[in-house]
Amino acid sequence: QVQLVESGGGLVQAGGSLRLSCAASGRTFTNYAIAWFRQAPGKERDIVAAINWNSKSTYYADSVKGRFTISRDNAKYTVYLQMNSLKPEDTAVFYCAADRRHAFVPVSSRKADYEYWGQGTQVTVAA
Repeated sequence: QVQLVESGGGLVQAGGSLRLSCAASGRTFTNYAIAWFRQAPGKERDIVAAINWNSKSTYYADSVKGRFTISRDNAKYTVYLQMNSLKPEDTAVFYCAADRRHAFVPVSSRKADYEYWGQGTQVTVAA
């Protein structure tokens, strides 16, 4: 299995930027598609973005298209989420997750397909 640790969250003003990191350890990193999900208080955990093993397949939720960019560095076993033009509605706990079955095919946007999860990092965007 793979272990995931998120970092990079914090408090930022609306319009600002943050870069989240998801560091993986354990099994071969390139065997996994990686996604970022987020969960705001009282809401469901929803997908934000996903990337397959070689970065050729990505997915973005409509709400973040044009503002967020997912990328990965396989040599460093790390996936990044660059978040620009942040809005108060982006406030949530952000989680990264790993999916082995869709590593080599178009990524999945389904939460149920992601087997391994990190503990999350809080992102707060002040108005």
